[in-house]
Order: sequence, then C-alpha cells, then structure tokens
Amino acid sequence: MILKYISGRCWGSRRVFQTVLGWLGAAAISYGVICALMMWQEEAFIFFPSRFPEGNWQPRLPVEDAWFEAADGVRLHGWFLAHPKPRWVVLYCHGNAGNITHRADILEEIHRYLGASVLVWDYRGYGRSQGRPTEQGVLLDGEAARQWLADRTGWPADRLVLWGHSLGGAVAGHLAATGGAAALVLESTFTSLPEVAAYHYPWLPVRWLMRNRLDVRSIIHQYHGPLFQSHGQADTIVPVHLGRQLFEAANQPKHFLEIPQADHNDPLGPDYYRQVKLFLDTHSPPAHP
Repeated sequence: MILKYISGRCWGSRRVFQTVLGWLGAAAISYGVICALMMWQEEAFIFFPSRFPEGNWQPRLPVEDAWFEAADGVRLHGWFLAHPKPRWVVLYCHGNAGNITHRADILEEIHRYLGASVLVWDYRGYGRSQGRPTEQGVLLDGEAARQWLADRTGWPADRLVLWGHSLGGAVAGHLAATGGAAALVLESTFTSLPEVAAYHYPWLPVRWLMRNRLDVRSIIHQYHGPLFQSHGQADTIVPVHLGRQLFEAANQPKHFLEIPQADHNDPLGPDYYRQVKLFLDTHSPPAHP
C-alpha cells in the first residue's frame, strides 16, 4: 500500500510538472509570436500617416505648393508660406500622425509671431507625398525639404531654423547635427525610438529588436548652434524625462522650457512663440544672407 501511495504521488507530481511546463512553453511561444509580429509590423507602430484627400486641402492662408524629390526619387509635397520681410526662414517637421493640413494653425503662428517664412512638408506616405515611411526614408525627405527651402528663399541651408515636433524633432535634430542650422527648436522630442517603445512596452525587448532607431541623443553633440527645447510635464506619449535626457546631451547655448500640465499634442499658444522668438533674437539674430 505504501509503495502504491508513493507511486501515485510521484505520478501526480509528474503530471503537474508536465502541465506547468506545457503552460510555460505555450507562454514562451506566444511571447515569441508577439515579438515577431511587432518586428514585422514595426513601421505600423511608429508612423500613422493621413493620406490625401484626408484633411482640409483648401487653406485660408496664401500658401504655395512645394514639390520636390528625395535622393531616392520619391516625390514629396509641402506648403510654403512666404513672409515679405522674413526675420528667419523655418523648416517645420511635423509629428508621426496626420499630414500638413493638421498643421495649418502652426504654420500661421510661426509666420505671424516670428515674422518668418515657413515650409511645412509631408514625409513619404503622408498627405500628397509618395512612398512609404521608414527611418532612412524620412531622413532623406528632410534633406530634400531643407534643400528646396534653401533654393526657394536664397538662404543657405545651414542658416535655416530647423523646427520639429516629436518624431519631427528627431528629423530636425539629425538635420542640424549633420548639416548645421541657424537654430534648432525641438518640441516633445525623444532620445531614441527604442527608448520610447521601452516606456510603452516594458515587457518587450524593444531596445534590441527595433530596426528603426532615430537615435538623436547619440548625434546631438555634433550640433553646435542654439537649441530651444520644450516638453509638456504631462506628456503621455514621450515622457518628459526623455526630453530632459536629450537636452542634457546637447551643447550650449540651450534652453529647456517645461510646460506645466501639457500633454503631447496640446496647443502651445502665443506666449510660447514669443519665448521662442526671444531666444532666437538673443542667440540667432535675424540676418538675411
């Protein structure tokens, strides 16, 4: 009887052990499938383009359609708003969602409060721009947009104000680090894409698996011009501590504006643009070439 009892207990324990192993194996397989799917569809988690005709393509502003090509032949589109006597010329790089029609108010505010000529443009796959967005693609797009704006206005490419929001800040940061700028304005910008992904998906090994990186922190030290950086304290997309880390890696002169209770896409208002103008007046005085 004793041997039979012990044998039964062992067999029961073995079955429990096998069941647990089965559960762990199924969990590991499920985890691997999730990782593989997210790697396969990585761009879909980063870029959220609105393609034409979504949006209001009849702006109230006297904008000029800008058409230009990236180095790999992708045709791109933007809106250029000229100022009769520009104090600065601004290349505005928008975030990862929507298209230029959703930035018409920002275009007008920069034009009005800074007295600047402004180009806002769409990455490949956004608005009227052709193609499909990728990390390398949007950086090529930024280079093409900068060159078009320099050619159109007669201002040297390294004397443009590069201005970017969120993902657009990463594009503007790369342009400034590799080609210079009169000034760099960054809004709600991250250190790198994997660090943003790790904040939202701490249970996934995104730092090692992601192909798209847009690692601005690793190259921001190459830029030696003025930097005005802002970030909302209540940012739920790019936490403010990532903005602080990027700012710490940058050279002087620089200024960090932390906006109380502001989320990632909250409107900034006239006072914000006045602060940017004051910074530019101090560190990058207007000087038409």
